Amino acid sequence: MTNPDLPEHHDWLTAERRRLLDFAVAARDTEGGFGWLDESGHLDADRPVATWITARMTHVFSLAHLLGEPKAAELADHGIAALANRLRDAEHGGWYTSTVDTTKGAYEHAFVVLASSSATAAARPGAEELLTEALRTVEARFWDDEVGLGLESWDRTWRTTESYRGANSNMHLVEAMLVAGDVTGERIWHQRALRIAGTLIDEVARAHAWRLPEHFTPEWEPELDYNSDRPQDPFRPHGTTVGHWLEWARLLLQLEASLGEEAPNWLVSDARNLFEAAIQHGWHADGHPGFVYTLDWQDRPQVRERMHWVIAEAVLTAAALYQRTAEPYYQRWYATFWDFARTRHLDHGQGSWHHELTPDGRPSTTVWSGKPDTYHAYQAALFPTLPLAPSAAVALRPARR
Repeated sequence: MTNPDLPEHHDWLTAERRRLLDFAVAARDTEGGFGWLDESGHLDADRPVATWITARMTHVFSLAHLLGEPKAAELADHGIAALANRLRDAEHGGWYTSTVDTTKGAYEHAFVVLASSSATAAARPGAEELLTEALRTVEARFWDDEVGLGLESWDRTWRTTESYRGANSNMHLVEAMLVAGDVTGERIWHQRALRIAGTLIDEVARAHAWRLPEHFTPEWEPELDYNSDRPQDPFRPHGTTVGHWLEWARLLLQLEASLGEEAPNWLVSDARNLFEAAIQHGWHADGHPGFVYTLDWQDRPQVRERMHWVIAEAVLTAAALYQRTAEPYYQRWYATFWDFARTRHLDHGQGSWHHELTPDGRPSTTVWSGKPDTYHAYQAALFPTLPLAPSAAVALRPARR
């Protein structure tokens, strides 16, 4: 049942996507956007509506609409409306971090591009205009063409940019650029994605034996001690984040497929190396099943909790490597990762996936609380059924028509 070549497995993936959607619809905030869901699937009134969550959910509902899921179109439209109004700065341009935070981050803007790209592919009203504005904002405010990487964040009025530079936001810019390039047909976005990957992976990660540093100075020098006093930070933890090695590996394979004959050979070899490093250093690293969240620079487990998004990315990367190489080795890992996710993370009682587990498999809230995000799990249940390129929304358009 965990063989990506079998129709029975595809049927199970379809059922899992629908189960995730059943849970996710409760995230709809009546004032606009999508909110933070708790463990039982109720909106957490103490948390603001965040742009990254709204954008991710808009992306998911756009994909679901392309798959013919009922009511998904209305939910995608609800997300587009919030991104065009409630979460957008009509005075200065760009998107707020949330309804209570007016800073403007590359991370959030990457997901606005992703959401509006998928919604454009799904032919949702207002999505194309939103995508045009989002790409213009990313190009003008976040893209540093001199170094081929993205800035991290700005204040509301675009006067002051943060001195910090981050690999995480740049990784999601790569993801967004791939989809935007497919939807618009503008190859420059694929080329920019390649520049980011070439620096952060083929140069920086390679130089650190595939243990990607996440935090950098304004001159893009790695800051290995960054947040050493905050190892459990949900977005900027100290050390190196194993799940990102896996996520980058998947993106490299999608980038190679998108570039076609223009793709450099290192994309595949680097993806293999990142996958092997994750298995060697992160899988069962503390004697318990699963991937630890972070490692220190001596490869010792630092934050040992098991995150749902990490195993979802492991599933996706193994599937991508198997699709690219046809090697049974990756199919076996694909089955191993799904078995772990199904037996530990999937919550058949209250719905969705447990977002965080202790090393011995109990639900935990050390880094995350609740179940605010369907994006990683939904993609894990969809992408193994699709080609590596074009991106999912574009690949699904003929089926929708």
